[in-house]
Parts: sequence; structure tokens; C-alpha cells
Amino acid sequence: MYSGLVHAHSGLRWVALILLLAAVVVAIGKWQGRSGYTDGNRKLYLFTLISVHTQLILGLVLFFMSPKVNFSLLSDKLYRFYSVEHTAGMLIAIVLVTIGYSRSKRASDTTAKQRLIGIFYGLGLVLILASIPWPFRIIGANWF
Repeated sequence: MYSGLVHAHSGLRWVALILLLAAVVVAIGKWQGRSGYTDGNRKLYLFTLISVHTQLILGLVLFFMSPKVNFSLLSDKLYRFYSVEHTAGMLIAIVLVTIGYSRSKRASDTTAKQRLIGIFYGLGLVLILASIPWPFRIIGANWF
């Protein structure tokens, strides 16, 4: 079960990253182009929010099951990364995405909606990219 969850969490990261990147590009493009907030945009932003929250749920399950999460071995780089750095970075990024989506729903101006999505989703994307255990960064990490 653990191995399947790890593979699901690693594989679904690509879905979340692609949706997040698409949402940021669309939002910034619409914000700079002064285009309206369409129903298609709302669905893209919602699916992006759902994908990062799905990753959160899988990540929380893995956090409590993983042998890589061990707070007594924080002097080791691998344990510190998974116990603190990855977890904190991802939680902050997901909070930023959630705040961006919620605040954009309440904004009355369509330009403000796009600006909020662009800024908050963009910050979340940067933080997620910095917190992913890339193979060139962490020994034993995989692309999928």
C-alpha cells in the first residue's frame, strides 16, 4: 500500500504542476490583456485547486506512514528534507493556492480576479517547485 501511495503521489504531481502552470499563464495573460473572467477560467482554477488538495491528502497519509519522516534524525539531510522542508513548503504553497482561489471568488472586478489568481498561484508554483524532491536534488528520488 505504501509503495502505491508513493507512486500515486509522485505521478499526480505532474498533473498538479501542469494545471498550476496553465492556471498561472492564463491568469497572467488575462490580467495583462485585461480580458474577462470566463467560465473556462473558473474551471481551470478549480481543477487546479482540487489537484493540489488531492496531493495534500496523499501527502498527509504518506507523512504518517513514511519511514523517511523521522524527527529524531533531523541531522540527516534526507530525513530533514522529508520531515520538515518538503512538508512545510508544500503546506504553505497549498495555503497560498487556496487563499488565491477564495479571494478571487470574492473579487468583484474581473481584472482583480485574474491578478489574485496569477499572484497567489504563481507564488504557490514557485514554492512547490522548490519543495519537490527532484532526482538531481535528493538521492533516491524519482521522476515518477
